[in-house]
Amino acid sequence: MSAEKLAVVPLTQDAFAPYGDVIESEGRESYFINNGMAERFHALARVETKGDEAYPVISLVKSKKFELPRHVDHVEHHPLGSQAFLPIDQTPFVVVVAKAGEAPTPDRLQAFVTNGRQGINYHAGTWHHVLLTPYGAMDFLCVDRGGEGNNCIDHFFDQDQHRELLIPNV
Repeated sequence: MSAEKLAVVPLTQDAFAPYGDVIESEGRESYFINNGMAERFHALARVETKGDEAYPVISLVKSKKFELPRHVDHVEHHPLGSQAFLPIDQTPFVVVVAKAGEAPTPDRLQAFVTNGRQGINYHAGTWHHVLLTPYGAMDFLCVDRGGEGNNCIDHFFDQDQHRELLIPNV
């Protein structure tokens, strides 16, 4: 089996807009709070919680380092809410996504590498691979939906459809 390659490109607000929000302060409006002692970058992403008895939750995620080469063999999506990951460690990580809708084919995947200070917020329904941490183990703050209903649906690709990531050195 020869996996098709998936190029990983730098994460930007414009390129990621179809899938969610880039959570970063660069280029964003702000205002001062706490008597001028802190700068607030307000509402960089919106938490989506759909369905009865839904509520936002905040979690910590500890991710192990992913070894390379890495093949993208599946994606998942959360139809009932958004899901945000903010790196605590300021280490770059890789995000693989496809637009919301029917389960994607591997040729519809996009891959981005963060600069280590950017977080991401997947819109409800955006297909994504698990976060990839090839540059080292990482800790994340995660904001997503809690409540009733199945909010995680997996889709596995046939073995001959796996994509191998072309991950840049950072």
